[in-house]
Amino acid sequence: MNPATSFRPASALAHLRPPPGYRLAAGLLAGLLLLPVAAAAVDPDFDDAAIMQIQYPDWFKASFLDLPDDAAMAAEAGKQGLFLFFSTEGCSYCHLFIEKSLGDPAIAERLREHFDAIGLEIFSDAELTDFSGETTRVKQFALDAGVEFAPTFLFYDTDGEALVKLTGYYGPERFAKVLDYLVEGHHRRIGLREYLAQTDAAADAAAGWTLPSDPLFEPPPHALARNEAMPAERPLLVLFEGADCERCPRFHNEVLGDDSIRDKLAGFDVVRLDAGDAETPVLTPAGARTNPQDWYAELGFTQLPALAFFAEDGRRVLATDAVVLNSRMHNSIGFVTDRVYEQGWNYQRYARSQAMKRVQAEDGAASAESSD
Repeated sequence: MNPATSFRPASALAHLRPPPGYRLAAGLLAGLLLLPVAAAAVDPDFDDAAIMQIQYPDWFKASFLDLPDDAAMAAEAGKQGLFLFFSTEGCSYCHLFIEKSLGDPAIAERLREHFDAIGLEIFSDAELTDFSGETTRVKQFALDAGVEFAPTFLFYDTDGEALVKLTGYYGPERFAKVLDYLVEGHHRRIGLREYLAQTDAAADAAAGWTLPSDPLFEPPPHALARNEAMPAERPLLVLFEGADCERCPRFHNEVLGDDSIRDKLAGFDVVRLDAGDAETPVLTPAGARTNPQDWYAELGFTQLPALAFFAEDGRRVLATDAVVLNSRMHNSIGFVTDRVYEQGWNYQRYARSQAMKRVQAEDGAASAESSD
């Protein structure tokens, strides 16, 4: 049986039942260790609005969700630790990662050799024993680990120490480099960001691309301060880009070039900053004086494009440097304009609700057509 092509449905694992709801944990937008690093461009035929069934490879471990026990068994097998794959049913980015990255036989073999892989549903109510020995719920463990977007990947060593956190789709080449980083022990001497910067040739592929002008972006000076006492009239989107950004051209052409997205962004203040600019002054929503380069680093971003959404009162309500295509952009905008963060929702719960609405609408249309 080929481990790269044989799959077990995620629904076959008992811990993948989505709960009716959950509350937002403090510090949800903070990363565990490293936010995602630069990734190769996604297949141009990829549709992030597609509703996909999630099927983990059959070599994933059918865990009883006792993480210390899982880690001990990994150690007994001579493995480096655990690979936790957080997904959610219907997630097109998760499906793409399974198909392209885990579907690569060499990657699958190397991951299996060094880590026990466990699939987890972000919304699961199943009980889980965390690395401190405390009993919690999978969904709460995800919140505490800063898991907001699907997919998210967490690597732990056999002592339960966090090694790396990855958010969003990772293509085969990029994910293979992450495995090199861990398996070859580079994580003991250098951060993942620095390691990939040393080994990455993605910047060469984007050489010559310059940040395009667009009337959507507000010109400097960038005085973005806002607070509860003196709120702005509109929410704020801050977009970080750079001249060496491989994914930025597609983001401009397909996402910012989409008329329906531009119509929605008309209700926002939109500021575009060059992540490599250390000179232009910026006054952040919190009132801090900085520059684009320092603010980008302070927000924990490591890849481009990166987006940070702020409410009228200056609260940062969503921030990501994961891959954002049309459907995810629509959901991100809706998350802010519908103000669901005030109800304790996070992005992935909102995205799930929108996917369910689309499915219900499609089912209703199909039923009406069949009755005609």
